[in-house]
Amino acid sequence: MIAVLGLTSGVGCGGPTAETGDRPARRGPTPTATVSTADEQVARKAALAAYAGYLAATRAASRNSDPHHPQLTRYLGDPLLTRVRVTIRETKERGAMRTGKIVSDPTVTSVDLISEPPTVEIQDCLDTTGYRLVYTRNNKVVPGSGGSRHLATATASRYPDGRWLIRAGEAHQDQPC
Repeated sequence: MIAVLGLTSGVGCGGPTAETGDRPARRGPTPTATVSTADEQVARKAALAAYAGYLAATRAASRNSDPHHPQLTRYLGDPLLTRVRVTIRETKERGAMRTGKIVSDPTVTSVDLISEPPTVEIQDCLDTTGYRLVYTRNNKVVPGSGGSRHLATATASRYPDGRWLIRAGEAHQDQPC
């Protein structure tokens, strides 16, 4: 996940969401299909909105130590949804939470509306220097949990109900930006 939580986890593929059982849209191959520029622009805008919602929902859930925060299912699909929830739960069990802000500057790197499911790839330069892991009992920063400016990538997919959800992501902390 682009662990807004810890900005350390890996990437995955789509599957049923924990809440709804929805799967990314699946379509048969359409070798002669054409996609209009307008369709691509709509997909870009929807994917970037889902990405911004993902970052905001994850920050809110992390701040409240709530792995079942209702906004998570609005912007995340599995396997990323499950990974975020597990990370929030584990952080809470360790007596910690995330506070502060993340500065994000995402761009769309590719749009594939012919794929199964349709996908949009996003690249971001995340600045997490103001996003801290702190102990809930005293708000002191957990040692070794400092942030950085680094590359992050995410995959948004269109689900059968028309929603674009972020279903995969990765923080590339070894790649500063």
